[in-house]
Amino acid sequence: MLLYHGTNQMVSKPKLIIQNRFLDFGFGFYTTTNKAQATNFSKKVMIRRKIGKAIVNVYHLDEERALQALDVLRFDYANEKWLDFVSLNRAGEYTGRQYDCIIGPVADDDVYRTFTLYTSGLLTKEQTLAALKVKNLYDQVVFATEKSLTYLKFSGSLEEEY
Repeated sequence: MLLYHGTNQMVSKPKLIIQNRFLDFGFGFYTTTNKAQATNFSKKVMIRRKIGKAIVNVYHLDEERALQALDVLRFDYANEKWLDFVSLNRAGEYTGRQYDCIIGPVADDDVYRTFTLYTSGLLTKEQTLAALKVKNLYDQVVFATEKSLTYLKFSGSLEEEY
């Protein structure tokens, strides 16, 4: 499986770095199978940090081997369990099991609007899930432990046009 990580620099050796905000799947090294998503994110990071270039790092994951060896949480689509998990993580309140790797839909900018309406109480869980079904949700593969990072092999990086 090919995975992409968009940022403002080459990352040949991924590390777990303490994040300054709460993300969908909690603490970890975030990747995606969607190159366009990684490209878009790399440009946002470069603009926000005002340094570096828009870089998409490419990795290979031996999915079969990794899934056998790691404790993986997988969400095949945005369902109630996914919504609860993301809600707790984004609020910084998740205290459940620590997984090595988490795979599932990403709450990108478009999805985030719907998600915000839900967390502010303006949409019910049912309304939120119904709204998410019509959206084209990208995926994310998050490596949340040092053990999981050992299965991620750097293949190179691409400088994206800005």
